[in-house]
Amino acid sequence: MYDEKIYSMINEIAKDLKDDCIKFIQRLIKTPSISGDEQKLADIIVAEMEALGYDDVSRDKYGNVIGIIKGDEEGPTIMYNSHMDHVAPGDVANWEGYDPYGGKIDICECDNADRTAKEMVECIHGRGASDVKSGHGFQIYAGAILLKLRQQGVKLRGDFMYTGVVHEESGQNGGTRRMLAETFPERGLDFDAMVSSEATSLSLYLGHRGRIEYLITVYGRTSHGSCPQNGINAIYKAIPVIEKIKNEVIPNLPKDPDGEVEPASISLNIIECSPGALSIVPDQCYLSFDRRTMIGETEDSAMKILQKVLDDIAAEDPQFKADIQVKPCIDTCYTGEVMNGYKFTEAWKIKKDHPFTKACAKALAQIGQPVKYGYWSFATDAAVTAGHYRKPTIGYSGMQEQFAHTPFDKCRTDFIEKALAGNAAIFLTAGEMEKEAFTPLDF
Repeated sequence: MYDEKIYSMINEIAKDLKDDCIKFIQRLIKTPSISGDEQKLADIIVAEMEALGYDDVSRDKYGNVIGIIKGDEEGPTIMYNSHMDHVAPGDVANWEGYDPYGGKIDICECDNADRTAKEMVECIHGRGASDVKSGHGFQIYAGAILLKLRQQGVKLRGDFMYTGVVHEESGQNGGTRRMLAETFPERGLDFDAMVSSEATSLSLYLGHRGRIEYLITVYGRTSHGSCPQNGINAIYKAIPVIEKIKNEVIPNLPKDPDGEVEPASISLNIIECSPGALSIVPDQCYLSFDRRTMIGETEDSAMKILQKVLDDIAAEDPQFKADIQVKPCIDTCYTGEVMNGYKFTEAWKIKKDHPFTKACAKALAQIGQPVKYGYWSFATDAAVTAGHYRKPTIGYSGMQEQFAHTPFDKCRTDFIEKALAGNAAIFLTAGEMEKEAFTPLDF
């Protein structure tokens, strides 16, 4: 349906729009949008899509933004997804002279796409440049490419849908979950496949591990700090838990049988105690674990492994008492809506021979980009579309994973131009697929 001339036009238009896209990304970086405080960023995104000529722009009660370019002909709906929140910048002194909210552009040393060499290239700096404010630019301006093509007589097949979502970083993928479970049915919206803007260095990313946060509470009994023998110190009682998990659980966690996704892992990241006063022996010790899961593991199956640790210790120590739960998550949106959930994200994979993956690969080849594949180390909102709903999902982005959540947060501007073209090409090639080809993921 779309010939070589049209794909050549995509590259030309991406080059023309690059500077406007960079300026837009700079505005996003200069706008702080910590989880729950995304409104100013959402306002900018809404205004930009309206100015570009999107056919429909709206937001839902949770603050998620939805922009749609309606197809000229019947076809699939491809959803492009980026989260609007970002993590805190941390100690500004670690940013080596860059303002986390500056959006500065300069020539600096940066990894190439394969991380095999360093290059002196132009980059844009600031919190979110790699996770994922540049991604909003790639995706929204990919829509602008499609609008330019339409103006030149190209018929678009199917709907292009951009979604900017709240509360990805807070752990429950709340914005995307509520949007798909509530907003889409209420508005009669649906989608056939999703493209995530999370960092992929211009490769197609095909999956990631799941993530669960577990809270183990170990109990003791208070006493005066001057007479510790009169109490049961919950911190001391927690030490065997830590040791058993480190020495017995971690070495035996499952691995991906295909060797594609990183092995399962567990990390003790937070230790707290209560009452937390110097003169009081603590009667509760809280251990927060970050557990990365394989496909096939569930909250219950992963929890049973840790529960066995607690049961084994209790069998040896009559004073030992502890329990475990998936950590709850309560997110308050900038609209005032509250999302109650749990710190849980599904694992997922899409096969290289899935029709959608093959279409994405064909699209990149059509515009002269190398086709490479990868898998994320971290979790993303793709867990909802692919892991929960089993919709065909891939990641494609010009951002680079190694800079996310670091004080070296940046994005190469040459990758911005390529990502613009790649996202637009993916939409066109996916539009040539029949709806029946968007088969549910099987893993």
